[in-house]
Amino acid sequence: MEIAVFGTGYVGLVTGVCFTEMGYNVTCFDIDERKITALSEGKCPIYEPGLEEMLRRNLAERRLYFTNDSRTACRKADYIFIAVGTPENEDGSANLEYLDAAIAAIGKSLDRDGVIVIKSTVPVGTNEWVRQKLKAIIPSELRVSVVSNPEFLREGSGILDTFHADRIVIGADDHGAGRAVAKLYEPFARPVIQTDVRSAELIKYASNAFLATKISFINEIANLCEHTGANIEDVAKGMGMDHRIGSHFLNAGIGYGGSCFPKDTKALEKLTEYYDYDFKILRSVIEVNSRQKQQLFYKAKELFGTFQGKRVAVLGLAFKPHTDDIREAPAIELVARLLDEQADISVYDPAALSNAAHLFGSGVYYAENADTAIKGADAVFIMTEWPQITEYELTRFPLLMRQPIIFDGRNCYGLDQAEAAGLTYFSIGRKAVNVHDSLKSLKR
Repeated sequence: MEIAVFGTGYVGLVTGVCFTEMGYNVTCFDIDERKITALSEGKCPIYEPGLEEMLRRNLAERRLYFTNDSRTACRKADYIFIAVGTPENEDGSANLEYLDAAIAAIGKSLDRDGVIVIKSTVPVGTNEWVRQKLKAIIPSELRVSVVSNPEFLREGSGILDTFHADRIVIGADDHGAGRAVAKLYEPFARPVIQTDVRSAELIKYASNAFLATKISFINEIANLCEHTGANIEDVAKGMGMDHRIGSHFLNAGIGYGGSCFPKDTKALEKLTEYYDYDFKILRSVIEVNSRQKQQLFYKAKELFGTFQGKRVAVLGLAFKPHTDDIREAPAIELVARLLDEQADISVYDPAALSNAAHLFGSGVYYAENADTAIKGADAVFIMTEWPQITEYELTRFPLLMRQPIIFDGRNCYGLDQAEAAGLTYFSIGRKAVNVHDSLKSLKR
């Protein structure tokens, strides 16, 4: 069985490499010649645990190939997966220009029957548009079906999510093509749900919007906890033990980021506008998340008054641990605000420093570890719950900082731990620790 994958971003690369683990031959296509060269040499352009080792192994076993020639990619392919990006336009709608380019490249390269599988996240109705576009390009004698197969990968655990997926969604109006794609996934031995195309497209958006809703909801409860004196961790634990609710995505913090939730919630909101439907809950989810990203900054602003001339350390830049993705990351927005305040900023992240450097250049100091980042700092913001941060020895904060004031956006430490270590400690949805001592210090 021969598979082609168009797009070597996160989804395309993880998908292609994992298919080779199942014994399929996979050719990955991308227009970026430098990326193709690097991949062909076994160099992985993204940070994803285990991916580079798997990539190199399947290159060596001659099951995995990379090319920037669309004809080479399509020549033997029985299935062509499209996994190109669909970034948001300025108005929040999905930008389909990369998908359009992929369809054009495939259309001019096809010379045999096959199945086109859309793995990119696309608005409802896109697969039908793809089918019509292909029909106008390919020779009339070719029989090509279009199938929707949305992805549900979490950055940092993409390989695990591929091999242990909760479900594989396949949407097809051509039932024979749908069954063929389902058969392709048989070696994974995961549950398969087969639907019509439009339902499959909406399952992806609905899933991400619901998870984003859980995050925004628990963050609103966390904010209420701070007003009432309740503890969000106890509240979330009590909620999560209800099987109808579940404990996943009930960790209060500074909001969601990354390449999926922000983009997909906005795209779904634009879709509702197109159909003239007022999706009030979704609009609130987006608004709450935007506000939540500012929580720590305003807590610190209230305490310090100004950051001008203050040394500030930011621990964690990626939107979540085990990835180098900084898209829509709350930390990036925080650093930008601190720069506007003329703070002296040092940052640390185990994987995302180079990506941040493209944004901030020489405007911040890039520390190689947490110790270096916090040395001499007036305040520390914790923005990503990397193990290197959650397992950091708390006694090092007062040892290395000018004054041990911590703003923890991920609730990494227990309140008793923070108090015992002598920290002035602010977190999300929990009481602040040792604030009066800090106020006395700042007034002196």
